[in-house]
Amino acid sequence: MKKWLSVAIFALAMPGWAADGFRVADMAGRTHALADYRGSWVVVNFWATWCPPCLEEIPDLIALHEGRRDVRVIGIAMEYKSAQEIARFADDNLMSYPLVLGDEQVVRQFGRVDVLPSTYIYDPGGRLVKAHRGLITRQYIEKLIARQ
Repeated sequence: MKKWLSVAIFALAMPGWAADGFRVADMAGRTHALADYRGSWVVVNFWATWCPPCLEEIPDLIALHEGRRDVRVIGIAMEYKSAQEIARFADDNLMSYPLVLGDEQVVRQFGRVDVLPSTYIYDPGGRLVKAHRGLITRQYIEKLIARQ
C-alpha cells in the first residue's frame, strides 16, 4: 500500500502531469498535454474516416479551432489503416487542428471510447466537464462554455 501511495504522490508532483490529464503526440510529432492548455477550453474528439457523424462534426470543430482563441481542439483518429490515410483525409477536409493517431495507450488516458464520435471537453482549469458520446456541434460546445 505504501509503495502504491508513493508512486501516486510522485506522479502527481511531476510538472505538467495530473491524474486526470493526458499527454499525446500529434502526427507532426508535437506533444499535447492537458496541463499545457490551462486557461483554454480543450475539446478532444475521437473520430474515424468511415463514421458519418464524425464527418459531420469536422466543419464545426474547424470553426471552433480557428474562430475562438479560448478553445483548443485535438482530433484523435481511430480505426485507420495508415498515417498517410489520415494525413490525406485531413488535407482533403481542411482539418487545421492537431491530429493524433489513436491507439489503446491513447484511449486509456481518457477512459471509454466505445462510440464514435466521442468528445471530451475540459474547462480552462483542466477539469473534465463533459464526456459526450455521438455527434456534437459547435452550438452545443459554445452553450456548454457559456453555462460554466
